[in-house]
Formats: sequence, structure tokens, C-alpha cells
Amino acid sequence: MVRTVVAGIDGSSESNAAAQWAAREARLRGLPLTLVHVWQPVPEPMAQAPLLGAETQAHWSERIPRETAEGLRLRHPGVEITQRQLTGTPADVLADAAKDAELLVLGSRALGGLGGFLVGSVGLAAVAHTDVPVVLVRAGGQAADERVADPAGAPSAAAPYRPVVLGLDVAEPDDAVLGFAFEEADRRGTALRVVHAWTLAPYYVYSLPVAPEIGAELGRQEAAALAEVLRPWRTKYPDVEVVEISRLGSAADRVLDAAREASLVVVGRRIRRSPLGAHIGPVAHAVLHHSTAPVAVVAHP
Repeated sequence: MVRTVVAGIDGSSESNAAAQWAAREARLRGLPLTLVHVWQPVPEPMAQAPLLGAETQAHWSERIPRETAEGLRLRHPGVEITQRQLTGTPADVLADAAKDAELLVLGSRALGGLGGFLVGSVGLAAVAHTDVPVVLVRAGGQAADERVADPAGAPSAAAPYRPVVLGLDVAEPDDAVLGFAFEEADRRGTALRVVHAWTLAPYYVYSLPVAPEIGAELGRQEAAALAEVLRPWRTKYPDVEVVEISRLGSAADRVLDAAREASLVVVGRRIRRSPLGAHIGPVAHAVLHHSTAPVAVVAHP
């Protein structure tokens, strides 16, 4: 089966930004792009209304993927783009459409004064139930946002990429997450900043005021553990500049700090099969809602 990049679209500004990002990613990977628009038929009583009827809805559901594809072909002439219109529950349909894809790309919209982004129920469900990597792109995101400023200080799509940021748990590192992050940095010809956050057990917290050297020694141990995890990956990707960041504090906060200057943020999600449903984890959840850069969530066992 031909591998592809899949983008979910619905005509919103956030899905348009996601489709543009997906086209750029497809070009980097040398893969085709598939646009998926999910049509949810309105309930029968509402279908009788002139402005919500079946014919009106069908018209718009066909127009959205067609016009989105036409626009992307003009901007990305080297990318093979196809569109699919499917019917059903969006999260389920998108997860099924992406099961053989390289990755699924969706949009998230800004919350304005709240200082974050809204990852809706469809996006969260897709992240939680899709085993392929899922990338969330904020509304208004532009190609120039992923690049460093030019010598004049202005954003430019021709400038080098900003670094890729990886949030890493050194206690349980996963090859799928590490491999995805290194590949993305390698494709972009940019550095990979690997962020590891650690916390102190309560008995260490009480000891620090009288023995500050304890904190320093723990910091050295955590940094050494991070370096050991990354050692084989540095050898495998010699062209990728790796910046190791090991800090005391909240993992989500440390990743978000680094995300301010990132072109892409990568976090992992442990696959959990339970009667209570799937979860994405507190760090991934926080980064998805507050990162200003696109976020890739990579599922792993």
C-alpha cells in the first residue's frame, strides 16, 4: 500500500492551516497527500430546513475538499494531492482513514486571551485512538513561523528551520518517539533539542536547604542518563545537532519553554487499552493545548 500523509479538513481556518502544513510535510517526505473531509448528515427533522437540508449540506461537503485541494496544488505543485469525502463520526473516520498513513494532521484553534489553543473533541479522540503519529497545527500557522528570522529580523519561508523539540522520559525512552524526532530534525536540516525534566522526591526537597550539593549531584545523574539514552541516536544521525536540556521542574513546563522557538514539538503517548477508554497523558495534553508550534504526538507501547 502506498504510504501517504493524511490531513483532516472541514473548511475552518485551523484545518486550512493543518492542510498547508501537511502539504509541506508531504513534500519533505516525498509522499502524496490525502485530504479527508468527513460528512456528518444532519438529523432528519433538521434536514427539512432550507438552509440545513441534505442538498445544501452535500453541496458544501463536496466543495470544501475540492477547493482545498485546488488551492494546495497551486501552492505545492510537486505534491500529489487527492481528496476523499467520507461519512460517519469524524474521529472514528479519520482514525480509520489514517491507519496505513505515515501521519495524520489536524488543526487546533487559538483561545485568544486564555493563552492557549483549543484541541476539540475530534482532535483529542483522534490522538487517543490513532496509532500513527498525529500532528496538531494551530490556526493561523504559516510556513515562515517554522523558520528563523532573516538577517533583517523578518520571518521568511526561505530561512533555515527552527529546531525540533523532543520531550523525553529517560526512564522509559521509546525508539518510535526518538526515531520520529530525529527523522524530523534530519529532514529539516535543523537541530534537535531534547528536553528532559526531573523532580525531587520529598526527602530530597527537605535536605536541599542544608545540603545543596545533593541537588547538584542529582542534576548530574539525570544529565548523564539523558546523554546515555541519546548516545546511539547521535551515532545513527551524525548530521543532526543534538542539544541536551535536563532541568528540574515540570515536564510540560520545560517542553513548552523550549517550544517557543521550535518548528515542531514531539511528545510520546503510551498506548493504553482499557475499559475506561484511551488517554493521551498529562504532558501531551498540556503541550497540545499550549504549544505555539505544531505538536506531533507519537504513540508507543
